[in-house]
Order: sequence, then C-alpha cells, then structure tokens
Amino acid sequence: MKKDKKWNTPNKFFLVFLFIILILYGQYCYLSLSDNIYGINMKEFASNRNTVKTTLVAKRGTIFDKEGNTLALNTTSYTMIAYLDSNRTKDITNPKHVVDKEYTATKLSQALDADYDYILKRLNAKSKQVEFGTIGRNITELKKLSIEELKLPGIEFVETTTRFYPNGNFASYVIGYAKSNDDGVIEGKLGIESKYDDILKGKDGYYKYQQDKQGYKIPDTPEERVEAENGTDIYLTIDSSIQRFVESAIKDINEKYENEWLLIEVMDAKTGEILGTGSKPSYDPNNIPADMSYYNPLISYAFEPGSTMKIFTYMCAIDKGVYNGEETYKSGTYTIGENTVNDWNGEGWGIINYDTGFARSSNVGIANIIKNYLSKDELYDCFTKYGFGSPTGVELSNESSGRLNFKYDIEVVTAGFGQGILTTPIQHLQALSIIANDGYMVSPHVISKIVKPDGKEEETKINKSDKLVNSNTITKIKELMHNVISSDIGTGKKYEIEGYDIIGKTGTAQIFENGAYLKNGYILSASLMYPSDDPEIIIYAAIKKPPENNTKILSESITELMRNIAKYRDMFDSNKVVSEISVINVPQYINKKVDSIDKNDSIIVLGDGNKIINQYPLANTKILSNEKIILLTNGSNYIMPNTIGWSRNTIKELCNLINNNCEINGNGYVVEQSIKEGSNIDNNIIFNLQDK
Repeated sequence: MKKDKKWNTPNKFFLVFLFIILILYGQYCYLSLSDNIYGINMKEFASNRNTVKTTLVAKRGTIFDKEGNTLALNTTSYTMIAYLDSNRTKDITNPKHVVDKEYTATKLSQALDADYDYILKRLNAKSKQVEFGTIGRNITELKKLSIEELKLPGIEFVETTTRFYPNGNFASYVIGYAKSNDDGVIEGKLGIESKYDDILKGKDGYYKYQQDKQGYKIPDTPEERVEAENGTDIYLTIDSSIQRFVESAIKDINEKYENEWLLIEVMDAKTGEILGTGSKPSYDPNNIPADMSYYNPLISYAFEPGSTMKIFTYMCAIDKGVYNGEETYKSGTYTIGENTVNDWNGEGWGIINYDTGFARSSNVGIANIIKNYLSKDELYDCFTKYGFGSPTGVELSNESSGRLNFKYDIEVVTAGFGQGILTTPIQHLQALSIIANDGYMVSPHVISKIVKPDGKEEETKINKSDKLVNSNTITKIKELMHNVISSDIGTGKKYEIEGYDIIGKTGTAQIFENGAYLKNGYILSASLMYPSDDPEIIIYAAIKKPPENNTKILSESITELMRNIAKYRDMFDSNKVVSEISVINVPQYINKKVDSIDKNDSIIVLGDGNKIINQYPLANTKILSNEKIILLTNGSNYIMPNTIGWSRNTIKELCNLINNNCEINGNGYVVEQSIKEGSNIDNNIIFNLQDK
C-alpha cells in the first residue's frame, strides 16, 4: 500500500493571505507616514476640506452726468422661484412647495399683471423648481413684499444685483449697458459700460477660514481676508438738461417725418465736451430689444455728408491765400470730361460770385474753386488736417474713420461738395471747432472726470491742436456761414432766430445704394454754431431718407433746440426773460393731496379730484423754471387752461394725460385754442401753432 500524498492546500492559502496582509500593512504605512499620497499633499487636502472661501463682491462704479445726476448704477432686484417638489415639505402645516397651483397662478397673474395661462403652465412643469422668464426677473423690493404678503407656499425669491438706468432711453449709446453673465458677474456690453468695464467693475475680495463639521469657524485657526476694491465712478460730459432738449427734438422730428435714421449732436465749442447726443433708432438699456443696432450713430455712422463739406473746401481755398469771393463764374452746370456737375436746382442762378455761390450752396462753384485754386493733394491735405479720414479718439468703442478716397478729377470735385467720401458726425463737430476757436481744433470727449474709490479725481483735459487755420480765414468763413442763415438767398434761412446770431451750412447728399445714386433718396444735414462772433455751441444734425428734400424737416425742431439751449445757458444777456430762467428739479407729486401743493403759474392742475395720480414731466426731471408742470388728479372734470405760448411737445403731453384726441396744426408755439380758458373740456381740442 502506497503512502498518502501530503496535503499542501492550507499552506498555500496561508501564504496568499500573508501576502495580502503584508500589502495592506505596507499601504497603511504609506498612508500614515507619507506627506504626499499619489501626488496629493494630504495636509493641504485636509485643510481645504474644512476651508471656506467667501467672495466679497466689489461694487460696480456709478456713471453720472456732468452735474452728478445718476445715469447708471447697481440696484438690488429679485428673481421669483416656484418650488414644485412635495418632498421639500417636512411639516404639512408649513408647506414649502406650491400646493394649489390654480390659486397660486391667479394671485401671481394679478400681482405681476401677467398672463394666467403662462404662469399655470410653468407651475405644471415636470421639474422640482421653475422660474418665470422675464416676468419673474428684476422684481423690485416693493413688488417682492407685495407678493410675500399673499403668503403663497413654495414661492420664494433670490436676491440679485442688476445694473439699472433710471432715465431709460437717455444718451443710451454713450452710456451703453451692462448685464450679468452666466456666473452672475455684471459685464459691460456697449458704450462707456463696455469701454471702461475694467475700472468700473472693480476687483472682488475674499474671506477665507476653516470651519468644523457643524459649519462654525474653528477657533485659533488661520484666516485670510482681502477686501474688495470697489469700481471707479465716471462722470460724463452729458448735460442732462441739454440731453433732454435733444431727446425732445428727436422725438418731435420722428413723429412728424418718416426716416430710416436721424441724429442730433451738441458739443461745447470751447472744451469739446459732448453735451447731448440723440438718435433714432435708439434703445432702453433696461430692456434690450432683440433687433437693436450696436452701432453708435455719433461715431459709427459714416456717410456721404453733402454740402456741409463746402465749409471746409472753401476754408481750404481761402487759407491758401488765392481765393477771391468777388470773382464770378457761370452757375448751372460744369463739364468734367464725360461727367457733368449740376447745381441742386438744375439751372443755377446765372453769373454769380463765389461768396454768393456759398450762400446758395452751388456745386458748380465748388467745381470752379477746385479748378482755379486747389489741387487734389491740397484738398486731401486740408481734409485730413481738419480731422476727416481718421478717428477723433473719443472715449467710445467702434469709432469709424470714414473714408477719403478721391483720385480722378470728377472724384475730387464731388469730394469738395461732400459726395463720394464718408465722414462721421463727430468728425464734423471736431472740424467745426476750428472755426469756433480761431483756427485751433478741439478734440471731442464724453468723459468729464474719473473718480477712484479713494476719492482721487482725474479730470479730462482739453486737447487743443496747434493753430491750423489763420485768423483772417476764420473771419471770412464765419461771414460766409452767416450769410447762409441770415441772407434771403441762403439755404439755411429757416434756421434763423431773431437775436441769436447763428452761423451754419446745410447739406443734402444723394444716397449711394446698390451701385447707383438714388434719384429721390437723400441725407439732409445741418452744421450750426452760435453766437457767431465767439461760438459756444456747435450742433450737427442729419436725417436719412425723409419723405422730401426740405430744410424745414430739421429746422423746425432744431431752432427750438437752439432756443432752449440758449435760455438754459443764459447765452444772450440782452434778453430779459433769459436772465430770469433757472434750472429746477421736478418734485414727486404723484399720490400727494392737491391741497398740499404749492401752486404757481407754471403748475397746471387738471381735474377736480383731491389726489394727484399722474404728472408731466416725471419726478427728478430737470427743466427750466418757466416750463409747465402738468398734474392730473383723480377727478374727471377737466377745465381748459390757457395754453397760449405752450410748445408743441407740452401740448402733446397735455393731450396724452387727459386722453384727448387733440388736433395740432402747425409747429412752434400755441397761438390759438378751440376751447376757451376756464371752460369744461368736453370735446376734442384744436390747437393752432406758429413759430415765434
């Protein structure tokens, strides 16, 4: 009998288990004794697990006008959230989710003045929580409190910081806008908000410390705190009163005449400060439209300017020293090779001199000046010296350079009267400053000063060129521009205002589109300055594709704008009325009792109620002290006031307040009203207006 074989299986298992134990022991020693585990510093890892870092958010800087009125600021708003998950409720007596969706939708639709069906659809969504789109965002503190008083289970609010523009559509292309990105950080997207985003947003800080598992700070552990650096405040050159005059003129023109776009720009002739800038189209930075244009008309619109360029062609010829304004030429037509230049009326005015040609805006006069006095290079050098063809350097993004391309003889001539070249409105303001400053050019700017968080101020200095044009030339070009406005033959006669001594030049440019000039498509423009001897204000205005080629399209509103600016700035001391005018801030009258209001000749109260429910202008609007304030009461019996002398815009606001389908005939100021003063307003009112 064979001897049994030895059984080694237990020994093998023992060796395997011993090997595993040794590996585990080695791993234990590695974990226990090593500072770095698989490339990870364990002390730092443990510290970070217990470290809390809280961001200290920097306050974005505020944007002001030149007088310190707020144009853009941070404000707290709320986003409404509905919690739909029933598991969120632990105590049935204190529900934390939406219980009755129909009831909740009814109450929210009333509180938010929103569609019931839309809200109910959101509440029926298959989600644990929902938001409500635009109607549930940017909710004010007062609106939030009113909704909270409804005690709707599951409806809560998240606090957010948003950028707010208290004046809405007001110099919006200069101010720009800023909004929160996906991380909740406010970023500038346009205008000053974008150009100076780095200094406006400041620098966030943080607070870092260690906490225990209950969330409390661990005593005697390191902590680190870096304070936030708040953003810089920016003061613009915009004068809110002048800006309001500009916005009013834009609105008036746009309501009376169809157009593709229009713009009005106002600059301080001595400093280069942009005091007012308005355009259509425009936008409200609190509510950005999907189809808005991101081009600022002041700096980004480059177009053929037309006859306003004749100012600078004449100025170039005069400064060369060979111009003779008494020399004559035959107006009407001028042949250049195979091309013919025509005067705007087609037939001219017979034999006239060059001075008369400027007043009548003769294209043939320009053709003769270039033939007799100026070469292509000389004209190009003058235009570039006056700032055309290059950015002005104003503190805004996307400024266009325009274009000065002319080579052939016909191109040189058309460039002389503003066709075939492209210029921007701000280039015209800059070039016109040469005339206002006796041959020195002033660079335009939109920032008055920058104020850092520590209070240090950086004021924008006036940037004045060397003398570009001699004084005798400036005297002569002022004389020519004066005749455009004051002479009976001048194309700018409709811009004349008695006692205001205005100089300027009008422009009518044919529009080049689809490879050809349109027969009935124009850009009308005007370059204006006053007072003529020592101009304080420069205005440039333009409108594209108005219904007709007529100076009145711009002149009716621009003359009122010039009156308002002159009165506001007290430019003409000889006018007794002007010296008595000041600027006031309109108080808040809404919800006040009628008996509590200090009445005067400027305050018009409409209705027989005892409480004010609406007003024009709105509270905190700056107006001239002689302008009307119209207050609407909660009574429906309206008594006709004396509106003689009221402006067209004020009349329109009166009609809107009382919901009257008024008929307004003419432009300017009221000279006749169909309902007598003191009578009940029981019919539509007819107003007849005339220019003063």
